[in-house]
Amino acid sequence: MVRFTSQSIRSSLLILGVAVLAGCQTNSYNVKINAIANEAKKPSGESYRIITKNGGDPRTDLRTREAVEYVKAALSGRGLYEAPNPENADMVVEIDYDVEPPRVEFETRSVPVFARMQGGVRSVIVPTRTASGEIQYRRVSVLDPPTQELIGFEDKTIPVTVYEKYLRVSARENISSGDERPPEQLWSVYVSNEAEDDDIRKTLPVLASVVVDYIGVTTEKDHEVKVNSETEEVDFIKRGM
Repeated sequence: MVRFTSQSIRSSLLILGVAVLAGCQTNSYNVKINAIANEAKKPSGESYRIITKNGGDPRTDLRTREAVEYVKAALSGRGLYEAPNPENADMVVEIDYDVEPPRVEFETRSVPVFARMQGGVRSVIVPTRTASGEIQYRRVSVLDPPTQELIGFEDKTIPVTVYEKYLRVSARENISSGDERPPEQLWSVYVSNEAEDDDIRKTLPVLASVVVDYIGVTTEKDHEVKVNSETEEVDFIKRGM
């Protein structure tokens, strides 16, 4: 028979709370945005051709191909489309993404506190066999082993390794090679996420979903938004592939 005590119930509730909180944080991303638009040069078209700055070839590099497809989906959300003939595109869209080298930060976090609890004594009934072969039952005392019980939380300052994953999408005029005038930048959006993991593949669709809202926008300072990876916007970016 399972025995429940007030301590074990309390510990179970605390553990459940930690699990629920962790589950909520798993799908949540804090995304920073820095965007700029050329107010003097409004985009005059809707077609584009894409180039990648990080050296990856989308025809052979899976990660780059995914990044390009995510950005295409984001651009389609603003009515932009890839030009059938790249030379005739209205603009050139440049994609750059990467993971910055890790850095260590110190954060104050609430950490669980465990205490060693001595095992209690409980009574159980066990079968025994007499010399004549008859089975009898008798009650014996059993000492449970010690356990580690969660008794609460405390704030501690701990070192945390952080990785910054970023996606930069910018657009400039598509000037033909015969024109000596340098192309003007139309807009640029830089989005990034700092976390303890360096999985940029998982983060890219989240970052691309934020790009949509800041195309052609100038942010006076860095903005920060919280994005859930299970939203329809992020799913749209993923399905755009």
